[in-house]
Amino acid sequence: MTDSILDLHINDGLTDEEIDHEKNTYGPLAEDVRELILLALQTRVDADDVARAREHLAAAREILERDRETGPYGTRYNDSGRYRTWGNAVMGLRNAIAPIGEIHEEPDGRVWADFRLNPAYEGPAGHTHGGVTALVLDQILGDAARAGGHPGMTGTLTVRYRRRTPLGALHAEARIDRVEGRKTFVKGHIADAEGVCVEAEGIFIAPQWMIEHRENLDTSPRRE
Repeated sequence: MTDSILDLHINDGLTDEEIDHEKNTYGPLAEDVRELILLALQTRVDADDVARAREHLAAAREILERDRETGPYGTRYNDSGRYRTWGNAVMGLRNAIAPIGEIHEEPDGRVWADFRLNPAYEGPAGHTHGGVTALVLDQILGDAARAGGHPGMTGTLTVRYRRRTPLGALHAEARIDRVEGRKTFVKGHIADAEGVCVEAEGIFIAPQWMIEHRENLDTSPRRE
């Protein structure tokens, strides 16, 4: 198990310029697909228009399949310390279902993100699926642990749903509560304009392979 995880932490040797080129190439593609996901849910065009659209999508798939990878994106980094989790389900640059574009870090240890959840993330009618808010909180809390110098894997995540989370503009934030050995305890929440909707507490545990891997990096990694 450990070997397979480390196999997906790859120094791909790209220069910063090559990373920027990939970012500018594939980021807009993911954004286009993100819009298509919503259109597939909301379109009301007739069967003939749907058939024509599917022809175009089939052509796009044929082009994109000419050169593709077959497994997860993993975590990739280069010698200058830039590392990419572009397949991440919450904030991956190349993942069209990822709802968050950027997570911000403050000097006081707080991490936060402003984001929007469109109708593709619906659970209760007109509101966000509870599993989606848990997904976002898992990421935000984990990022707070990482930003505070205590990265780890999720051990437990306790979610308290204070009220229904609407679709639309939301704010998520988290900070470290305390550290006990390999365990980092983090608290956070998601709120809308009226206040907190969901709260969470998480325990993030640093496995030995993660500690050793970070110690072997030549520079402090900068996540994108």
